[in-house]
Amino acid sequence: MDPLVLGGLVGIATIIVLFSGVPVAVGLLIVSTFFLFVFDGPRSLQALPELFYGDLNSFALLSIPMFIIMGSAIASTRAGPDLYEALERWLTRVPGGLVVSNLGACALFAAMSGSSPATCAAIGKMGIPEMRKRGYPDEVAAGSIAAGGTLGILIPPSVTMIVYGIATETSIGRLFLAGVLPGLLLVTLFIAWAIFDTWRRGAAGVALSGVRYTWAQRLEILPRVVPFLLIIAGVLYALYGGIATPSETAAVGALLCIVVAVVVYRMFRFNALWAVLRDSTRESVMILFIIGAAGVFSFMLSSLFVTQSIAGWIADLDVNRWVLMGIINLFLLVAGFFLPPVAVILMSAPILLPIILAAGFDPYWFAVIVTINMEIGLITPPVGLNLYVINGIAPDISLRKILAGSLPFVLSMVVAIIILSAFPGIVTWLPDIVMGPEL
Repeated sequence: MDPLVLGGLVGIATIIVLFSGVPVAVGLLIVSTFFLFVFDGPRSLQALPELFYGDLNSFALLSIPMFIIMGSAIASTRAGPDLYEALERWLTRVPGGLVVSNLGACALFAAMSGSSPATCAAIGKMGIPEMRKRGYPDEVAAGSIAAGGTLGILIPPSVTMIVYGIATETSIGRLFLAGVLPGLLLVTLFIAWAIFDTWRRGAAGVALSGVRYTWAQRLEILPRVVPFLLIIAGVLYALYGGIATPSETAAVGALLCIVVAVVVYRMFRFNALWAVLRDSTRESVMILFIIGAAGVFSFMLSSLFVTQSIAGWIADLDVNRWVLMGIINLFLLVAGFFLPPVAVILMSAPILLPIILAAGFDPYWFAVIVTINMEIGLITPPVGLNLYVINGIAPDISLRKILAGSLPFVLSMVVAIIILSAFPGIVTWLPDIVMGPEL
């Protein structure tokens, strides 16, 4: 059978299996096993266990559970509400300042936890009721938190970037650095829209009414959040300064976050610490299971010459490289509507990277573009995980209103992709300055 036709059958079968409700990793293994058995014979199945565990036999993968423990320790405390309250006290006199405070808190908490749902839950529980109480429309209150939560997969340290680095064999340190300026760009675009929107709706005046904080009140909350920020800064400094590997820095960061959670937030109870380790283990196993299954899926595609045929077909297309990039963006966007970011990256990055390199694009720039596409998927139906998290926090705000409030931020992400396409140096400048140009 023609490999391209076979690739189409694999794609259809994968969609059907995943839409059936089967977990992503199990679905990938089912599809891989079936097509290898039918088209390559039973003998090919002998290599599957070795392939599965071989993809997990990487020291770099240790950084994933460590960063997850780091984020889980932060998420289990009041660090999120404290971040929100600290920024709210400092920015309360700025027009639209409460929305800006929420977005800033989302950005900082996302950087500390690396989890979009955790960010939405931690900041939204305080931010949404407070914005509604001050007169902000439901769409603004819910949409800003849903969009702010997506920043966790771009701003370092990002588990998604680690997965991309492992899947494409690119430097995780450079990937983290590549996400810094685009992350700040997205935060700026989000804040700019939020301020404009509150002014347009006439809500800025409401935001300025009746709330004043003294300097003592502004300063008293900082000691509770500064230690976490210092840990993040230290982890990134150790990583970028070449002092330690990603796995080593993640392990030290996880330990320090647990210590700060115990000391600052009095998390002495064994049950609380057990919950952190239990939830971290579940999430880590889920991600690692997907990584192993995606390795088997990639082997199946390569063994049946599907990967090579797709790459050759795209390379033979006589189109402008930006048209090619537009097609790839559309594919990533649609995939992100239905699948979690980790699954999309593991399945698509190994296939797309050779095509991207052949077209003259930078792999680290492409990592940022992929990640922003995945962010869009987090706040768009039918999956749109962040939309459902916000709906769980504020069930009286309909999903339609949450989606309506999120859509302008989706457009902000599209604008960010356009800006980064026009000025790719925004992505590559910082890695080149800190780590030197990659040879």
